[in-house]
Amino acid sequence: MTASMPTRVLIVGAGGREHAIAWKLASEPGINAVYVAPGSAAMEAEARVTALPGVDPLDAESVTAAARKVAAELVVIGPEAPLAAGVADALRLAGFAVFGPGRGAARIESSKAFCHDVARAAGIRMPRFGSFADPAAAAAFARTLAADGHGVVVKADGLAAGKGVTVADDVEAALAAIDLLALDASGAEPFVVIEERLRGPEASLIAIADGRDVLAMPLARDHKRLLDGDAGPNTGGMGAFSPLPDLDDGAVEGLLDAFHRPLLAELARRGSPFIGALYAGLMLTDDGPVLLECNARFGDPETQAIMPRLAGPIGPLLLAAAGRGLRAAATAAGIRGSVLPTLPGSAVAIVLASAGYPDAVRRGEPISGLDAVIAGGDLVFHAGTRRDDAGRYLTNGGRVVAVVGRGDDLAAAAHRADAAAALVSFRGAQRRTDIARASIAPPEIVPPGIAAPASAGAAGVAGGAR
Repeated sequence: MTASMPTRVLIVGAGGREHAIAWKLASEPGINAVYVAPGSAAMEAEARVTALPGVDPLDAESVTAAARKVAAELVVIGPEAPLAAGVADALRLAGFAVFGPGRGAARIESSKAFCHDVARAAGIRMPRFGSFADPAAAAAFARTLAADGHGVVVKADGLAAGKGVTVADDVEAALAAIDLLALDASGAEPFVVIEERLRGPEASLIAIADGRDVLAMPLARDHKRLLDGDAGPNTGGMGAFSPLPDLDDGAVEGLLDAFHRPLLAELARRGSPFIGALYAGLMLTDDGPVLLECNARFGDPETQAIMPRLAGPIGPLLLAAAGRGLRAAATAAGIRGSVLPTLPGSAVAIVLASAGYPDAVRRGEPISGLDAVIAGGDLVFHAGTRRDDAGRYLTNGGRVVAVVGRGDDLAAAAHRADAAAALVSFRGAQRRTDIARASIAPPEIVPPGIAAPASAGAAGVAGGAR
């Protein structure tokens, strides 16, 4: 028995994550055409990839019409907003195989209060929290956490493109964040979630899910803060790397048992089976792993670091998950266990962002150096670019591109990624120079015969969606 490969795939979205997915699927034998709606000129430069610029990814009718036009055998929904808008539901109703949860299951990302509720019912540990529709009650809870000696994390309850999170160093910063979020509150529904602040390295564990079974992608870690040393505001993610030196694939089965499988069971019990990429953002505390958040799709920029590491095709697995037959497809593909097989080595993705990001961004700046990166054997995934009439790429969003370096180990991959990112330039470009660096073991300096201590990995604090 062999797993069925979709020959024509439609990907919904236009960001770096969608570019990485399109790049991966277009390289797989048996896939004849990949369409990206709306996509971008950079994605269309990939072999067998066609952009559909007239499609509105938030309009279910527009996406469904595109799927019919290209006779899509599989639709993969990349960003969270179309999922929250119910685009997957409309596509399924129209008879398409869809990799992406319906609106009900996607609430695990679109409402942080809902995520906490599901996790609590499933017996999953998350930070101490409260969700509030009343700013005064939210402020009182923040003061309680601060008085108890816990730090405070303030999160917008709904979608905020990874930027609706404030990791407050003091109660004044927490109160200011609450006041800012309250400006857009309706007063009827919770608008803010207040959490205790936890500390430890973070890990992103993303699993392909068919409502019952899961198959994990390799572990990754992202860097959410804008500046080196985890300083500055939270962003959608300034870089990521895979694998993790402080958490190997041997731990994944236990993590799936602790987080993903109970979440799937609870969502199914509520009548909202989750079919798609179930993302668990974990913090590895001294007391064990804690769930910080769930996303209802592949992470960004983790996907850009993960896709180049995969050793086999994912097209049949995504199609099988859409049809609720993931386990049989994994067996047919020769996959043993619950982790996708990977190529040797590591990958590091570095994001270059526009001036002003994550607030008001500057657009229209010419980008140089992209061809040099590709000529050097490294990868570029476009997140916010457009091409002008002269064929030049211009900045057209907050996060502009992710440059991915690969190497035999994390140090080699980080070196390649840094060198490649240095080739890319545009006015006002922002990037971090320490992606993965804290997780690279220091040089051997102890006498022979004495083992050097292992790196503890990059320390983080409870942050936001990516």
